[in-house]
Formats: sequence, C-alpha cells, structure tokens
Amino acid sequence: MPAPQPTPATPQLDLFADSRAVMLRNDAIAAVLRRDADGASAAGQALATEDPASHCLPCIHSLVAVLRAAAPRSLPDTAAVLAARQHLQHGVGVAAHALLGADSVAWMAPFWRRLALQAQALVFDADHPDAHAAALWLRCGDAAAAASAVTGIASWRRMPQPLAWMVQASHASQGLDSVWPMLVELAWMAPQCFVRCAQTLGDALLSRLLRRFDAEFEPDDADTQPPAAWFPAWLANHQPALLSALRLAQPGQALPAEQCFRLVASLLGLEGQGRHAELMRQRARLRQAQPSLYAAYMRSR
Repeated sequence: MPAPQPTPATPQLDLFADSRAVMLRNDAIAAVLRRDADGASAAGQALATEDPASHCLPCIHSLVAVLRAAAPRSLPDTAAVLAARQHLQHGVGVAAHALLGADSVAWMAPFWRRLALQAQALVFDADHPDAHAAALWLRCGDAAAAASAVTGIASWRRMPQPLAWMVQASHASQGLDSVWPMLVELAWMAPQCFVRCAQTLGDALLSRLLRRFDAEFEPDDADTQPPAAWFPAWLANHQPALLSALRLAQPGQALPAEQCFRLVASLLGLEGQGRHAELMRQRARLRQAQPSLYAAYMRSR
C-alpha cells in the first residue's frame, strides 16, 4: 500500500510583513485625512514596495492626485460643472469611501464646497439641475448657502427642483415643521419629485406617515395624478393638528388633489359648528371626488 502523501503546508502568515503593510496603509490613510498629499504619496510608495497587490493603492493614488490638482476659480458652463461633478461623485467619492469609510463624507465636503463656488455664477438650467450651486451646497452640507442660492432663482417656488432644494435646506436648519407648506406644494406640483425629496430628507416622522399613507390610500382608477399628490389631503384628515401649517401652502394649479385637500380642510372646519346640512353636502362632494379619501375621513368620524 503506497505511503500517504504529505499534505501541502498551509502558507503561514508573515506577521512582520503584514503588520508593516497595515502600518503603511494606516499612515497613508492618516495623511489623506490630514490632506497631506506628500505624506500620503510617500506612504503609498512604501506600501507599493511592501505590498504591490494592496487594494488600497489605486485609491491612495487617486486621492493624492485630487489633493495636488489645481482648481480654477470658476467653471465656464453647465457642461464643465457636470463633468466636475461626475468626477467628484463617481471617481474621487468612490475612492474616498473605499479608503476612508465613514470619514469620506466630511473629507469630501471641501471639494463639493469648491465646486459650488465655481458654479455659483451659472443660472439655473431645468434640464441640468445638478449643475446648479444649490445642489452642490447641499452636497457639502451648507444649508444656508443652498437656501441663498435657491432664492436667486426667479420664481423658484413654482419649479419642482428649486422647491425641493429649499425644502432640504430648510429641513436641515429648522426641521420638519418649517417645511410642511412647501412639501404640500411639491406634492401637488410634482408628486414624483416630492417622493424623492422625502426620501432624501430621511425624516423619521415623515417616513412613517408616508408608509401609512401608502398602506391606507387606494387611488381611484380614474385618478390622473400620481398617488403621492393625494398625500396632503390624506394627511390633513389623519393629522388635524397639522392643518394650520398645511393651509399655509401657496395655491397651485387647482388640480383634483389640491381641490380635495381644500375640501377636507373645509370639512374639518365645519365640524362642531352645528351646520349639519352644509357638512353633509361637503361630505357628498368628497365622496364623489375621491372615494378613498372619503372612506378614510369617515373611518375617523
């Protein structure tokens, strides 16, 4: 019977070499966090000698390059801003996240701030909203600068994207209570933009209300507006305490969802006034206009 063959030895970890590679990687990360391009480059070169296959090397090289790059004071047009944004988001940002993890958000903020400054002279282009300074100020977390940039857009409250930016900026500085009227206007004007904006806010209360709305509200087959347009009317009935804030919304185009909101607000105002005939007439109008809202209204009566 042939003698058993020896099992190949498992390669042993070279603790000294691996420890040195980890130390050099950490040195490079620390230098990048300090924005020390020379220090990061030196640590990266040493790491490349010690561990040429290190997955950190491309990220280190990319971030050293952006730290050393000279930046113009301004960018000439929307295309240039969009190209710079693409590079920051999908090039530098990806490398920073891979190397720095959670620290990458704060590390990237000055680059977004610089791009916002480079773009601040450009007018709002509805076809390319991401090139506007307001969007870039929001990326670096400067709510006040974002709000100021939005107010520089003519009729900003009548356009979905600038209105959404103002919601984000105001929410960041003042909280949810300050933005209810603008959220209502955005839901009527551009329901899909409203949904994206609400997701961006990440507000726990608003998210909870939207989940309940999605679970309870059943749009009528004849509805021509997306379901989110009906959220303000549903919310007025579900949270009557918010009605005074919701009523501050500026009039929109009087589409069916807005008309139903006004109708629900009128119904809530009539209750307790002893005007039974008027109350019944308004309820009949709501039932005809939006059966799902009427059913939600009656369940709470």
